[in-house]
Amino acid sequence: MQVHKHDAIIIGAGGAGLMAALYASKGGADVAVVSKLYPTRSHTGTAQGGIGAALGNLDEDKPIYHTYDTVKGGDYLTDQHAAKILAENAVDAVIELEHMGLPFDRTSEKRISQRRFGGHTRNFGEQLVRRACHAADRTGHMILQTLYQQCIKNEVSFFDEFQVVDMIVVDGVCAGVVAIELGTGEFHIFHGKASFFATGGWGRCWSVTSNAHSLTGDGAAIALRRGLPLEDMEFFQFHPTGIYRMGILITEGVRGEGGVLINSQGERFMERYAPNAKDLASRDVVSRAIYLETRAGRSIKNRGYVHLDVRPGTVNRYFAEEGRDRGDFIDDATVERKLPDILDFCRTYLGVDPVKEPMPVQPTAHYAMGGIPTNVDAEVIIDAAGNVMPGAYAAGETACVSVHGANRLGTNSLVDLVVFGRRGGMKVAEFVKGADWVPLPSDAGAEIRAEFDRIRGGSGSSRPGELRAKMQATMMDNIGVFRTEETLQQGISDLAELRERFHKDLQIDDKSRVFNTDLMEAWELGCLLDLADVTARAAFERKESRGAHSREDFKRRDDENWLAHSLVSHDGNLASPSYAVNFDKKVDLSLWEEEIRQGLPEDQQKFRPKERVY
Repeated sequence: MQVHKHDAIIIGAGGAGLMAALYASKGGADVAVVSKLYPTRSHTGTAQGGIGAALGNLDEDKPIYHTYDTVKGGDYLTDQHAAKILAENAVDAVIELEHMGLPFDRTSEKRISQRRFGGHTRNFGEQLVRRACHAADRTGHMILQTLYQQCIKNEVSFFDEFQVVDMIVVDGVCAGVVAIELGTGEFHIFHGKASFFATGGWGRCWSVTSNAHSLTGDGAAIALRRGLPLEDMEFFQFHPTGIYRMGILITEGVRGEGGVLINSQGERFMERYAPNAKDLASRDVVSRAIYLETRAGRSIKNRGYVHLDVRPGTVNRYFAEEGRDRGDFIDDATVERKLPDILDFCRTYLGVDPVKEPMPVQPTAHYAMGGIPTNVDAEVIIDAAGNVMPGAYAAGETACVSVHGANRLGTNSLVDLVVFGRRGGMKVAEFVKGADWVPLPSDAGAEIRAEFDRIRGGSGSSRPGELRAKMQATMMDNIGVFRTEETLQQGISDLAELRERFHKDLQIDDKSRVFNTDLMEAWELGCLLDLADVTARAAFERKESRGAHSREDFKRRDDENWLAHSLVSHDGNLASPSYAVNFDKKVDLSLWEEEIRQGLPEDQQKFRPKERVY
């Protein structure tokens, strides 16, 4: 195999990967970015509504308020020190992006404009706050373009359309990765002192998802197979407003601009479930509310969806009832200017004009709170004690800091990318200066080549597309918004059967090597099956409801027994792995404990777990 040697290998060219690459290169490292897509096609580009930062340009705001919202939104499973770093670093990160040239929308005073998003408040939940900095509804796309330009300027090397398929570990140290060049089918070794995984999520485990076809959890699955645990896999967020049946995301920014959710009876039903925040309650609350409305027979045409209404007449009527300032009222031109991509999606895919008609929406599998465990410097953690694997780093959706806890707030995904991607990049630059090159083993890459030969040479009766559809159906039916012991057991059983067929009865049609998408999608299916399996097993073991994990047989959150992170690992046997699930990694409650040390009375302790109604 051809060997490429660089100080730092960044796997993935989304926001986290590009920010890490930029800062590692600024620190003097020789950096290569390896991506199965062209960088500007990375999934960060689909993020629409905004990036959260307590700039206070339109409302009074402080990073400590953002910290509190992140902790509370994560249903207190959030590591509080990480949340504080996220909120404090977000301000500098957004200003830095502006200085790099990102074209944020502007206020009349020419400051960065901000809009409301679900769960974002000031003064510890007192009132909704405008915190989301936005570039129309293309914020992620603008971040991606800006960072890519900066990496090119900083002479970062790019290997586009090279898909990383394995991690090289030598005596507990990460020495690089193995990748396939998609255009030739040839295997390449990328030998590095540091390898940084920023490969995104795995929403394609579910049939209705906002995730692109490329989000197949490659990085997390590779780490799992190489003996690393995955953290908090039971928590997968369903965004409440995906386009009906298609799953394409309708940004929370629509509700931030005043859009409301309406059931078949014409009710603004979120007043029933979240009387204060209403349509801007956290995503887990809104998703469950839509499912409950469906169960009660109040979905539109009894088809499992509700309407999201951003028509100016509807929005302004509710603004008037709430006593809003007339300056908040909207008109057709405002909707067209602030939400151009959303209007285009609906007009193109649904034949619906949101300025004149409500949009049909349903919850869509959206974001993984869990992933490869890391500390706040993006170093990969290998156990509950916090020990790290030298040379291994991760950030973004493939990682679990854990800054999102049991449920991520809107806008915090983009904040996560730039904050921890930057911190990780700086740590990589520091690490490679003093690290020695780890010699590659003579058989580096042999194991993964054998796995691809097995897939290519299979002569069974099961096609990848069939297995994928069945996996997605069982995940949607059994490991979705609501879960029970019975549905989780069914899901685990179904996935075991699908895994066995994948390893013993698989056949693909295309046996070629050049741009063999049939082969690559089959391998990606194996990643998805691994991640679906550990998600179901972690969900089965957590016998409570918290954030995005809602057990109908354990409806209450149980802080006494379950205020801990899950760690799931398996023995590396791809065909028949044995699993270990433990809850030995405790949640960091440092801010709450600091409040106790300060002697604050209980009713003034903002960061302690509080009662939550499901």
